[in-house]
Amino acid sequence: MPVVSNVVPFKRLILATAMTLSASLCLAAEVTNPHADEPIGTVQQVYDGALMPGIQVNTFRNIDRLFATGAVRQGGKVLPLPAAQKPLENFKFESNGKPYDLYDYVSLNRVSGLLVIKDGKIAHENYQLGNTEDTRWMSMSVVKSITATLVGAAIQDGHIKSIDDLIVQYLPELKGSAYDGVSVRNLLQMASGVGWNETYTDPKSDRRRMLEVQNAQTPGGVLALMAKLPRAAEPGTRWNYSTGETHVAGALVRAAVGKPVSQYLSERIWSKVGMESDATWWLESPDGLEVGGSGLSATLRDYGRFGLFLLNDGVAGDERILPEGWIEEAGSPKTIDGKQVDYGYMLWPIPESEGTPNEGAFEARGIFGQHVYMNPRENVVIVVWGALPKPQGMAPIKDNDFFAAAVEALKR
Repeated sequence: MPVVSNVVPFKRLILATAMTLSASLCLAAEVTNPHADEPIGTVQQVYDGALMPGIQVNTFRNIDRLFATGAVRQGGKVLPLPAAQKPLENFKFESNGKPYDLYDYVSLNRVSGLLVIKDGKIAHENYQLGNTEDTRWMSMSVVKSITATLVGAAIQDGHIKSIDDLIVQYLPELKGSAYDGVSVRNLLQMASGVGWNETYTDPKSDRRRMLEVQNAQTPGGVLALMAKLPRAAEPGTRWNYSTGETHVAGALVRAAVGKPVSQYLSERIWSKVGMESDATWWLESPDGLEVGGSGLSATLRDYGRFGLFLLNDGVAGDERILPEGWIEEAGSPKTIDGKQVDYGYMLWPIPESEGTPNEGAFEARGIFGQHVYMNPRENVVIVVWGALPKPQGMAPIKDNDFFAAAVEALKR
């Protein structure tokens, strides 16, 4: 008999969260979900890694059913992604001293969607675990890179004067908090010096406290939580990964541009770069702020188009959306307190030496195996949807080894 104790049937979910779902459907009107009748779990079970594989996958592609969402609208014109003349065939490589191939990576790393784009053309695309090209999959922390990119757009548009501005110029409610004295640059580098525990599986961590605030569905609740955090170091002197930090970045964008973050994403990126589908983005409450570090759901190809947009230095068509050189700066390592940190502006540079296939590459990354890998030198974008059993440390095959091998295989 199957274990169903951690399943939330759709009818019971509606009764338990009717107000939230009603708001979600209103805010994201006409954003249809082809998987909306599937039974799903809870966000707490997701972070605990306490879902059976089938229910976990259902939850990842139905994440928009768990909280109120904002709609991110695409424009009328879709950027075509034609098939490459030469598709990517199976290839072999080593990881952790063991031999693997493409099929092993998809199977062992529980990949539910894989897209490889070379020179703007699809060299490989496949869907697993019940997903299709119409499926919208959760971003997890991939959306942190999108939030940071919106900060760049706000600078280009003149809404934020300088990356070295203090964030309290835009968020005066943080005056007197540990964020007083923190610059936009510090925030983007996760070097604010504000104390934060990111441990997903620890019920007492700051990340889980943030989730409790989301569950309370109170407008402004997450920013109020961030304002109460202690200072652990001087701004710019310590790197500390923080999902809460990206919520502050989202609040910064909202205050600077004077409109919802999902709307700004639609107007400046989603509708400009040729996305084919609308996306949805978690809100902290029906009338609240977008959750800057998690909760965006989009199709596989649209994640790929976002990667192409970054490879093009933030230019969409003939329009520059990001400051010139922003992506090179955002995707490169930084020096914090005299030490190199393999983190840019909420993007992860691949820490490999000159002459390797991953030279100059960087990625947006999320727990459970979400990746948007970008390689400017080889003009390659690779998108991976993962459904690993626990948030971190569960991938048998190193993703960077797979990316490097794929880049090499594309040259053959």
